[in-house]
Amino acid sequence: MEATEYMTGELCDGTTPYCKFKENEGKVISIKGAIHNIRDMSDFAFIILRTARELIQCVYSPEFSDYRMAENVVEQASAKITGKVVKSQTRDGSERFEIQIHNIEILSVPAAIPPVVISKKKVNCDLNVDLDYRPVTMRNPAERAVFKIQEGIQRGFREYLSKNGFTEIHTPKINFAGAEGGTNVFKLDYFGKTVFLAQSPQLYKQALVPVYERVFEIGPVFRAEHHDTSRHLNEYISMDFEMGFIDSFTDIMEMETGVLKYIMELLKTEYAPEVELLKVDIPAIDKIPCIRFKDAKQLCVKKLKNITDMKDFEPEEEAFLGKWAKQQYGSDFLFVTHYLSKKRPFYTMDDPEDPEVTLSFDLLFRGIEITSGGQRIHDYNMQVEKMKRLGMNPEEFETYLMLHKYGAPPHGGLGLGLERLTMHLLGFKNVRYAAMFPRDINRVTP
Repeated sequence: MEATEYMTGELCDGTTPYCKFKENEGKVISIKGAIHNIRDMSDFAFIILRTARELIQCVYSPEFSDYRMAENVVEQASAKITGKVVKSQTRDGSERFEIQIHNIEILSVPAAIPPVVISKKKVNCDLNVDLDYRPVTMRNPAERAVFKIQEGIQRGFREYLSKNGFTEIHTPKINFAGAEGGTNVFKLDYFGKTVFLAQSPQLYKQALVPVYERVFEIGPVFRAEHHDTSRHLNEYISMDFEMGFIDSFTDIMEMETGVLKYIMELLKTEYAPEVELLKVDIPAIDKIPCIRFKDAKQLCVKKLKNITDMKDFEPEEEAFLGKWAKQQYGSDFLFVTHYLSKKRPFYTMDDPEDPEVTLSFDLLFRGIEITSGGQRIHDYNMQVEKMKRLGMNPEEFETYLMLHKYGAPPHGGLGLGLERLTMHLLGFKNVRYAAMFPRDINRVTP
């Protein structure tokens, strides 16, 4: 049977991107979008068209053409508007372009009025209501700008690492064991066997270091933690990388510093409209200060009261250290290094000069931890011995230990939480504002 049509991979629907308005001044063009808002002024009307990234002011008046606005021209209807591009001015006197409407073709009409108002500058409703109606509330320009910024963060991460010799990978999310150990894993019945949702791509990205030397992944991870706090999610996006042939775990910190510099510059240039809309305070990164965990803990003990956990930081300690780094070094970021061995995963290398601590680090951003990383054990005997010391059975990690058994270079890496970074960059008080469709202990919809 012969084909009667052929696909060429080319698509042209006859519409003009908003970004080309200036070069189309005085011309009649067509543009598609959703009718975001209608302001009827009796003898004329402003129709605000929402496209993928902009709001476009279109003006209806009987003077412009023979077209007369129909009853199906309503908010949230999808439409194709044809009209003449003309220059106008905003209230502050700046230049903009608008469309004098010649015709409106309605492509679809909503069956109901949205339960929340999305045509204002912000969606003014309770967080739970916002999340319940996320497919609708994200149509608000400020809400969707959050996730355009988030796109920029991921894009910057990917571009910088790709330029520095990293290979992008995709690892399984159904695993034979949890990467971090402990009980905070989701168990699944997998054809009669018990398996786990991935806490991290850790074991697999390590296995690929001898293959590609440098690898990265951006993907979901799952933590079965019974936390109902403003900073915890049970599913989140982790941006991970692992790099081989390192001289020190500080090589990983240097790479992350470069990544963050690149991301922030990209946001300022390629995502300027969203940065301006949300009034984002983009941090300037020259160099990031470092402090050992023991020294940071002593600072906290001196300044804060009722410090009981000497093995890790409480949220108020992280907040204090964030302020301290800003005051002392003018930095929004702070690396804390040499965490106690008891508080780090089994694959973390202990410091040869002090086995009680590890060659590891966390990165704090404005007083909240966004990254954990460090050097990994690459020696087979050393890894098996540490597993046994921690009460683990090396036989259960036979495929993981292939990495060590058949030779691995010195290596290390990190995991960076996308939602936490977005949350703190945008000044949110709850990480759920920085997750498109958050999953926590109470929410699995929409």
